[in-house]
Amino acid sequence: MTNAYDDYMRGIVAPMRQELVDAGFTQLLTPDDVVDHMQESKGTSVIIINSVCGCAAGLARPAVIEAVNQVEVKPEHLVTVFAGQEKEATAQMRMFFDEVPPSSPSIAVWKDGNLAYFIPREQIEGQMMEQVRDHLVGALEQVCSK
Repeated sequence: MTNAYDDYMRGIVAPMRQELVDAGFTQLLTPDDVVDHMQESKGTSVIIINSVCGCAAGLARPAVIEAVNQVEVKPEHLVTVFAGQEKEATAQMRMFFDEVPPSSPSIAVWKDGNLAYFIPREQIEGQMMEQVRDHLVGALEQVCSK
């Protein structure tokens, strides 16, 4: 039996997911997907914890897409989990960087099994998209060049 609310939300978030997928991000939909990626991937991963809020739509998603396209040295992996949708996968992801409070949207840079950089919602919300993009570009240039 399907739940009308769940069906409605799947329809609402579909374009929010697709925006990142079209930009080359892989969705991690289950806790196992998250563990596999975080433990097995080599190099640098950009991780966006997506959400339905306006700061994700107007700031985080466009900023991360533009930042990844602008940097000269590209991260090896682009992945995303969706807060409020895949709750277990999101909780599993957050366990990998439990030293920072959970926030969504947020952007993490993971390198060789460690959290290299984290941009929480507080550094996204209320900013201009270009500021968030430039912040991430700076972080990626620093992390990916090492």
